[in-house]
Formats: sequence, structure tokens, C-alpha cells
Amino acid sequence: MEHAAHDHHGSHASHADHTGHAGHGTGTASWGMAAKATLHCLTGCAVGEVLGMIIGTALGWGNAPTMALAIVLAFLFGYSLTLWAVKRAGLTLKAAVGVALAADTISITVMEIVDNAVLLVVPGAMDAHLSDALFWGALAFAFLVAFLVTTPVNKWMIGRGKGHAVVHRYHH
Repeated sequence: MEHAAHDHHGSHASHADHTGHAGHGTGTASWGMAAKATLHCLTGCAVGEVLGMIIGTALGWGNAPTMALAIVLAFLFGYSLTLWAVKRAGLTLKAAVGVALAADTISITVMEIVDNAVLLVVPGAMDAHLSDALFWGALAFAFLVAFLVTTPVNKWMIGRGKGHAVVHRYHH
């Protein structure tokens, strides 16, 4: 029934003042909304980053090229999750790419800076192998710290209609 009330808009461009979606561009955003956006970002980043580390480690690459591959794949997978979601909402590929870039760039960037910085300061983490508990423990710890740092960033951006709030315009 609530969707019938939305018909007068013609599109989701003015989604910020719809009931049930408070906080998208209204100057406030809930911590739950920010956490959900951050978890979405973390999922894509984690898949890409772990895959990059597995590939680099398996190929015997050094730390720098392995980290570079992991970061590139984190952005690729992070953007891909958003692209998939907004393409399902009917956007063209060009429009979906624009939404993904607007929605995720700052969040992924903050997440990657933080989690890679944590990995660099955890003793032995960069030299740990895939079979080492230190590898997986340090990575989990880095993702946790990145989540805790990125969530307030996402809260601030969503409250201003930026970041993940851009994606919510296309949710039905």
C-alpha cells in the first residue's frame, strides 16, 4: 500500500522525504543504516581483498604487489555489488556505474586505507602465509577496525544524501 503513495513522484529522485526512509539526505541518518551500508561495502571489499591476498600469496608475490592486487580487487568487488543491485532496479550500465562510484568510492577508500594500515602495523601479518592463523586473525581484526572507522563516515555521508544514500533512491 505504501508504494501507491509514491506514485506521484514519477521516479525515486526525491526519495529523501518518503516515509519509511528517513535519514536519506535529511541531515540525519541512523547508526543502523550506516552499519548496514558499511557491511555492504565491507562484503565487497573483503571478498576482493581476500582473493587478492590469496592470489598474490599463492603466486609467491611480495607484499607490495599482493597488497596492490588486493586493493584493486576490493574496489572491483565493492563496486560490483552495487552495480548488480542498481542494475536489477532497471538502470542502464552507464547510470549504474555512476551510482556505484558515487555510493561507494569514499567508503571503500576509507575502508582500504584503514584495513591495510592495520595489516601493516600488526607484527608479522604481512609475512604470514594463508595457512597461518596470524594471516586470518590479522585480516579479521583489520576488517573490524575498518568497519568501526568507516561506519561514522557512512553515517555522515548518508545524512547528507551522499554515499550509500544514492543507492537507496533505487530500492523499491
